[in-house]
Amino acid sequence: MAEPLKAIYHEAFIRSFADKVKGAYPPFDTGAFSSAVLGPGWDELELKGRMRRITLSLGATLPSDYGKALAILEAIYETCGGLPYLFFPDFVEIYGLNDWDLSIAALAKFTRMSTSEFAVRPFLKQDQSRMIAQMLTWSGDEDDHVRRLASEGCRPRLPWADALPALKRDPEPILPILERLKSDPSEYVRRSVANNLNDISKDHPERVVALAQAWIGDNAHTDWVLRHGCRGLLKAAHPAVMALFGMAPPAGVTVESWTVTPDAVAIGDSVRFRYAIRLPQGEPIKLRIEMAAYFVRTTGKYYRKLFKLSEKTVGGGTLQQGGREFSFADLSTRRHYPGSHRLALVVNGQELASADVMLRASERGGEDRP
Repeated sequence: MAEPLKAIYHEAFIRSFADKVKGAYPPFDTGAFSSAVLGPGWDELELKGRMRRITLSLGATLPSDYGKALAILEAIYETCGGLPYLFFPDFVEIYGLNDWDLSIAALAKFTRMSTSEFAVRPFLKQDQSRMIAQMLTWSGDEDDHVRRLASEGCRPRLPWADALPALKRDPEPILPILERLKSDPSEYVRRSVANNLNDISKDHPERVVALAQAWIGDNAHTDWVLRHGCRGLLKAAHPAVMALFGMAPPAGVTVESWTVTPDAVAIGDSVRFRYAIRLPQGEPIKLRIEMAAYFVRTTGKYYRKLFKLSEKTVGGGTLQQGGREFSFADLSTRRHYPGSHRLALVVNGQELASADVMLRASERGGEDRP
């Protein structure tokens, strides 16, 4: 079994980091810092709790003057890269909100070695106009980590982070940043722009559709951003987006077979589905084939989830066949419950066939299968 993510923080890591701090600031009390971090309750803390414990312990053991404490961290940050060092920008978030100039410069530095996407959000909430202007400046930085921060930090629905209600209501301030970055040479940056667009599409689909229609064809990088940024709208079969990417309603497409076997399994087991669809004679057609699963909740109600199977352009009159195994094993992101489930074949956003699967309680005592 894989170790939990929180295990990146352990005693050896804490003591090694304390030695780095002492190298830059000899008066640093490594014992007091380590004891504060590893004190009562440490083992029970999850990832974010452990990170915040480290931040607060630094605040208690570094100089009380924010500028002096920050200078010590800046002296060693280039030797502290990766996810474990998220507490560098977290220190700025906790102690630096009232020292804008020092903090903004530090966030731009720290994001190069880790990421400041979470720490920048309280500054956005404190003064959105000022922070958006700063992020627009960052979008022109020579470092792709800083350019990514310009987009990632203002995502309205950034995972693991507090939402930004003002930008969820009105995303217009974000758009000049995305406009500047939509064809960025770095895939790292472009992926962030796409994810930002996907966030916006959940609250303002028509605004993203309008952007996509204006930007499509700009260049290959921008087209990729739009394709990935509109993925939620594609799953929802938004007509304008489907048309934008060349996926017309499947007129004349016929389902020659759609089978799901067996039709009854236990939680943790799998079924196998297969399909065969015939395209009408004529010009090539762009096909997006998906499987929609209707999962039952504990309330007896259903929710729908799409699984992409194929997307390609195929000739008219051809027979398209495929299939795969589908598991009903419990996941950290999805639990299964006994009852009737429906699996449907979706072509260019329209359900063309379906079959029911009866799911019963696990016969293995609830043991999950990977």
